[in-house]
Amino acid sequence: MSKYLAVVMHGKRGGEGRYEFEGPDGLLDRTPVRIMRAFMDSIEATNGIGHLDYEINAALKNKQYGIITVIGEVVFEGGDHQPFMCMLSKP
Repeated sequence: MSKYLAVVMHGKRGGEGRYEFEGPDGLLDRTPVRIMRAFMDSIEATNGIGHLDYEINAALKNKQYGIITVIGEVVFEGGDHQPFMCMLSKP
């Protein structure tokens, strides 16, 4: 297992969160969608908030710097869609 960093900006809540999470070695070699899924699985398992639905609108992978950028929407109960941007990398 390796440690990774996710920086999340949430449009409606007007803030930035930094989250360290553990994932398999070589996680950043996978597709951006699988990397984001690993982060969301970690958040769901460790924060006691239950399942989070989200939609990915764009995902970019910068291999030179090892940074993955995901833009999308978190889907809350009642169908409220709120925008987010997440950058994932090694700490």
